[in-house]
Amino acid sequence: MRRLPQGYSISGVDADEIPDLIAIDLAASQLFAGTGMLPEEELSDHVPAEVFEAAIPGGHVFVARSRKGEPAGFVLTSLRGDTLYLDQVSVHPDHGRRGLGAALIRRVFEDADDRGLKTVTLSTFRDLPWNAPFYRTLGFRELPRKKLTDWMLDIEARQAAVMDVTKRCFMRRKAGWL
Repeated sequence: MRRLPQGYSISGVDADEIPDLIAIDLAASQLFAGTGMLPEEELSDHVPAEVFEAAIPGGHVFVARSRKGEPAGFVLTSLRGDTLYLDQVSVHPDHGRRGLGAALIRRVFEDADDRGLKTVTLSTFRDLPWNAPFYRTLGFRELPRKKLTDWMLDIEARQAAVMDVTKRCFMRRKAGWL
């Protein structure tokens, strides 16, 4: 895979690695500490094991592996309407700022293309540097509110229970390589 940091690889994941993915998610969530974007109690929340269990057989989880083959980050996707939705991208801070997040997202673009989907969509914080500004560098563009679909509004309603959704946005990008 192009632009993958030297020594790292991206592959599918086995169910026995779910505890590693949860640990990565918890470590990555600490990046939000002190931002005011998430309540402190949400920093100890993570993608539930059963979500991973359901997503793995359908090829909706990719993991970035360290030089030792250990999980260092992951992406979780789902099919929503006519798009591949990027539910979660988490990179352990020990492996951060090396391009793993971007490489994982590029793998999602390829996966969407392989699935015959034209776009990848996500929801993110509008102003945090490692959120919407980062996704813009990968070609994502913010969707105007009038273009949000019912499933997007459902996601937003669930998010509203734990965060200020006025600070968030939905973004979309065409599938395929950058």
